[in-house]
Amino acid sequence: MSAKCYDCKTELDYIVGKDLGRGENCISCFASLRCCKMCSFYDTSAYNDCREPTADRIVEKEKANFCDHFKLSGPKRTNNSEVDSALDLANSLFKK
Repeated sequence: MSAKCYDCKTELDYIVGKDLGRGENCISCFASLRCCKMCSFYDTSAYNDCREPTADRIVEKEKANFCDHFKLSGPKRTNNSEVDSALDLANSLFKK
């Protein structure tokens, strides 16, 4: 299974569950890939947004970091298309 960039959703040629070098960037938007938002432990409902209890606190979730627990996550699953549609509609209402 391949990963997708958290920012632009571009398909990446990296294997899910592997470690990445700190300098790896998205080929389309150049976003850092070895960051919290690309980690399988990233969870906004968890303490410090991380399900790994021994991980150090990282404030900038979109920046490359040196976390020892990093594992590349796969595409985030959304099972509820109604929620996605509602969010898209709400976002379009509030754009300038």
